[in-house]
Formats: sequence, structure tokens, C-alpha cells
Amino acid sequence: MSATAPIHQHSQHEGQINVAILGAGGIAHTMARTLLAMSSDERYSSLINPYAVAARDRDRAAAFAEQYGLPVSYGSYEDLVADPNVDLVYIATPHSLHAEQSLLCLEAGKNILVEKSFTANARQAQQVFDLSESKGLLCTEAIWTRYMPSRGIIDEVIASGEIGEVVSATANLGYPITAHARLVDPALAGGALLDVGVYPLNFLDMALQGRDPSRIASAYQPYSTGVDAQSSTTLFYDDGIMAVASSSMLGQSDRKGCVWGTAGVMVCENINDVSSITVYGPGYEVIKEHPIPDQLTGYEYEVASAAHAVLEGRQECPEMPHSDTLRIMRMMDEIRGIWGVRYPFE
Repeated sequence: MSATAPIHQHSQHEGQINVAILGAGGIAHTMARTLLAMSSDERYSSLINPYAVAARDRDRAAAFAEQYGLPVSYGSYEDLVADPNVDLVYIATPHSLHAEQSLLCLEAGKNILVEKSFTANARQAQQVFDLSESKGLLCTEAIWTRYMPSRGIIDEVIASGEIGEVVSATANLGYPITAHARLVDPALAGGALLDVGVYPLNFLDMALQGRDPSRIASAYQPYSTGVDAQSSTTLFYDDGIMAVASSSMLGQSDRKGCVWGTAGVMVCENINDVSSITVYGPGYEVIKEHPIPDQLTGYEYEVASAAHAVLEGRQECPEMPHSDTLRIMRMMDEIRGIWGVRYPFE
């Protein structure tokens, strides 16, 4: 939609979803690029309409809208949610704000796609889901790895028996990202766990088909501000399976996810955006390589899933139902409980 197109005409009739971005930070720019790419891609152009952005600063919002050709910008979140043309709001702010902004959007009757980590803790997540369900609105967590084609490939490899019976899994993610103020600030729910640690936990949860661990052991190294700088967590399951998740905001990790089986191992390169999936046999010889389909940015899958859910009147997306988000949030709560790490607002 160009900046000159009429904006008052609601596009829902054509099955097109007007998407608005709440926040104008780094991840919001990635989403804006995604929406633009989708709007000019025949697979998505009749589904997605990049529509608006809101920031706390009107000039910043206007500059963002101009950069991406969004027809509407707002200098407050309240103004954004009051716009009747907005169908779906993508929330792209720090973790600590997700709950209150999700509630703001839902109260205003807006469907939401909320950047991970969904909220700061499970109590907040439950509150948001309760409201979305009572309002009959879509509310889903934007953890892109759950929506990507790579997830289906991983499921198929495990189901096919290519690696035999699954006995263990490992996943790690680490980047040197302490320069970002929000990541070291306890008041913003900073730390490695909610930002990068959420990916290894989600990888393991998907690989082990959404089971609840019977026991969790974990240890962490604190940052000078008190948040977690790096950690290692072991999940134990009733059937004898073990899984290990590691995360760090101090250093670069190999970002691998591995699922160990009785007949082989599946290795996923870059669990944060899987780039290749290789199955190795008992002698660590390559048995099979599974190519990953080309993608626009990788964010398109979560947006398309959310848009379809809105059109179909569903409150959740099948790729990341509320129960999955709550299980991960409870796990992260339990892990922080083991460490004795609490955020000031808790």
C-alpha cells in the first residue's frame, strides 16, 4: 500500500489483514522489512497489508513509517489501538512491557502477535491468555522457529525413525550482546534466558514433542547487574530421556541443536534460524541432508499463520498454542527459581 492510498477503507473484506507494529526498535525494522516483502510476494500479497507503526515518539514513528512506506504512524500506543483499521498488532518491545501492552491491545479489541519471550513470567502469560480467550481474539507468541518449515522437517526425521529411538537432545545459543542496555537491566527482564535461552528450550520442547520434564537442574553465571549472563539447564523426563539447554549473552556459541537417537544423530545448524539439517549414522557418517526452503526473512511464517488465524476467528495458532507458551514460561520461571533470580517488578 503506498502512502497515498486511502486508509479509511477497511480491507478485511478482501481477506487482507492490516498489520501494525507496536514499537520501533531493531526487531520492529525486521518485521517491517518482512511485511513489505510479503506484500509484494504473490504467496502473501492478498493476505498481508503493512499498515501502521506506533512509537512513544511521534517523529520516530513517522520516520519509521516513511522508511517502509507505511500509510499510518502514531506517537502513542493508545492511538494505535484506537484505530479501527488495525486487524493485527505485532508487539516488538522489551519483555518487561509485553504483558501490559498485550492487555492494552486486547482490551481495545486487537488481535496480537507478541515477540518472544511472550511475557516476563507465566503469571503474566496466563493473564494475557485469559483476556484473549474471553474476548475471542487471537493471541500468539512470535517465536519464529516454531512456525518455520524446518520444524516440520525435524518432526519428520524423528517420526521416520531415521535416528532410531530418541534418548537425548542438546541445544545452545549464545551471542555477545551485553552492549544492549535492555539485556543487562533487571527492570526490563534482562538476561540471557528470556532473550536467547528461550530458543534452546523451545528447540528441545519441539524435539521431544512438548512433554513436561519431571525434573530440572540448572546453574548460571550472573552478570554484574544480577541478571543471568550464561547458564546450563538439564531437563529430565520420566521415560529416561535427558536434554541440555545452554545460553549466553557473553560469547558466540556454535548454535547447534542435536537430537541423539539409538541409530544416529540429527544435527541442526543455527537453532535460531535453522540453516541445515543433517542426519549422521552410528559411525558419524552422513546418512542424509535435508535442505531448508528459501525464505523472505523467516518472519513471514508467523505473520501468515497469525493472519489466517484472525480470518478464521481462532484464538491461537497451531504452531504455538497457548499451552506451549505457558509450558516454556513455567520452565523459565522454574529455572530462575533454582537460580534465585527475580525481576524487580515481581
